[in-house]
Amino acid sequence: MELVREAALKMGAMDAVVSTHWADGGAGAKKLAEAVIKAAEKPSKFQFLYPLEDTIKEKIETIAREIYRADGVDYSPEAEEQIARYTRLGFDKLPMCMAKTHLSFSTDASKKGAPTGFRVSIREIRASVGAGFLYPILGDMRTMPGLPTRPVFYDVDLDLETAK
Repeated sequence: MELVREAALKMGAMDAVVSTHWADGGAGAKKLAEAVIKAAEKPSKFQFLYPLEDTIKEKIETIAREIYRADGVDYSPEAEEQIARYTRLGFDKLPMCMAKTHLSFSTDASKKGAPTGFRVSIREIRASVGAGFLYPILGDMRTMPGLPTRPVFYDVDLDLETAK
């Protein structure tokens, strides 16, 4: 871990701390929390890829074109209705947080690397109004985080005689 920490610092990281929250609870995350606070207090040149005044579709299409290198975006009828509803409710000025497969820049997990010549499909758009963003669901993806490709329940073994 120290080798990784030193390499990160050598490559320009502001800090690199070991977090043991999984074993030590909150106490194990204290140094990480302090490092995050320190980093957040530094000046930043952050800016969105698009103006927040853009329409919902303009924001989605900018991300699809500039980040994923897509040729265009297709919207399901449900997504079209949601865009109209969120616009009517005044949520259209919120930023986007795209939800798509992590296995490809496209919405097709079998297209590896940085493919081109594809269109992004928007199945639906959900609002996380309290957190302050909209999140389009791209293609056929599960929204439960952290699930492996092969579910672990396949490895559950049950002894029918002892019920263990």
